[in-house]
Amino acid sequence: MRLGVLDVGSNTVHFLVVDAHPGARPLPAHSHKAELRLAELLDERGAIAPGGVDRLIATVQGALLAAEDKGCEEVLPFATSAVREASNADAVLARVKEATGVDLQVLSGGEEARLTFLAARRWLGWSAGKLLLLDIGGGSLEVAYGMDEDPDTAVSLPLGAGRLTAGWLPRDPADAADVKALRRHVRAAIARTVGDFSRSGRPDHVVATSKTFKQLARIAGAPGSGEGLYVQRRLTRKSLEEWVPRLAAMTAPERAALPGVSEGRSAQLLAGALVAEGAMDLLGVEQLEICPWALREGVILRRLDHLPTA
Repeated sequence: MRLGVLDVGSNTVHFLVVDAHPGARPLPAHSHKAELRLAELLDERGAIAPGGVDRLIATVQGALLAAEDKGCEEVLPFATSAVREASNADAVLARVKEATGVDLQVLSGGEEARLTFLAARRWLGWSAGKLLLLDIGGGSLEVAYGMDEDPDTAVSLPLGAGRLTAGWLPRDPADAADVKALRRHVRAAIARTVGDFSRSGRPDHVVATSKTFKQLARIAGAPGSGEGLYVQRRLTRKSLEEWVPRLAAMTAPERAALPGVSEGRSAQLLAGALVAEGAMDLLGVEQLEICPWALREGVILRRLDHLPTA
């Protein structure tokens, strides 16, 4: 069957069309992204501004047209931390439904972590053993650990790259005092969860998803996207520690000139690197592998798992 997935994230709204059926790998057929940066469009009350809601509605309407054009049998619409934590979330969801007919399902942080873990487990298989997953989005950091397809431990922290950039790094290039303060904040938040994972023992495999980790791995020397989907891409803590001060000294346009870094994400890369470095350090991770599948694939796989069997 042909499925559409509408992912309303903190940075982008991503519409993905896949051809999928149970027991097979979902095959992408169409993809479109719109950078709305909802996490950065919050007012002083933590509400998504009216202009941001209008842009979201227009983007959802565009996705519905694409779904019809591409022959989608079903569209799976969901939203993550930017909508989840907005003070006017209910009003935003009501406006979107009234204007488009789409009932956006807001995932909890735990659901986000668990679905992303499911995607990573299916990609890597059972041979990966005990799996530790890290995912840095625009609004939150997800960490999950387990042996099976459903993690034993899953947490979501408000440490997304977009959120932290807007709240902690107002200058470009970043002020050294602001970077130091953000580093303390990030590490204190992560440290409160370390015990939840250390009690489970060391993982056999550590994997990361998200644009932030992909870009960090790329600037640290991992193969580019042109090398194909199945090339192994890794990021070491040592290389990340070497890059953090370099990123802190750069302006956003200078970061955008680095290999694999998009102009739209360059301003957020420093905050994302501080979160990645803190998570790898405090969780005792020396090296991790980049996984091509993440939350959207997890949503697709869970839907396919619930299709009736013939």
